[in-house]
Amino acid sequence: MQLIPQSPDIHAYMAADEVIDHGHPLVRETADALWTATGDAYAYAKVAFEFVRDTIAHSADSGDPRVSWRASDVLGTRNGICYAKSHALVALLRARGIPAGLCYQRLADDDGSHPAVHGLIALLLPGTAHWARQDPRGNKPGVDAQFSLGAEQLAFPVRPELGEADYPGLYAAPHPAALAALRESADRQELWRNLPTAL
Repeated sequence: MQLIPQSPDIHAYMAADEVIDHGHPLVRETADALWTATGDAYAYAKVAFEFVRDTIAHSADSGDPRVSWRASDVLGTRNGICYAKSHALVALLRARGIPAGLCYQRLADDDGSHPAVHGLIALLLPGTAHWARQDPRGNKPGVDAQFSLGAEQLAFPVRPELGEADYPGLYAAPHPAALAALRESADRQELWRNLPTAL
């Protein structure tokens, strides 16, 4: 999929902010440990992806009621929905100088009902010309997302016939609708009610 960067400045996709807080000691410590185990950008990106996908539980799978949104909090609680896990992965990538941003899909139930916006990420590795989407949501029966710079293997390929869509925007900071849902929800039940249905 051809992504459209919402900022023309590549440095925007390496910046830290309140959400993608890759200057935080826990983010730096985690990034340093993962880098030590790899040693180059490609291997690091794959290991960071697998770390977030596999060791940070998606709260819909685990039943954890806590809502985390800041990357350092996601790493600290080892919990979060797709948006939060994406924030953590983007922070880990940027911590090692790899440009990364946030992107979104509109998904629905199998009958097209209950649409919701799903969050994932894209990264730009050295020597590559195209942003590559990755989905750290977390695997489970029926979901098998894998790290790939070629053919995408996302958690949820979209089904246009059900009104699902890949949004082409690549954001340096979380989309306001996604961030508001996280920040304004006291627990996961409230978050489910607050999830945006479209961007």
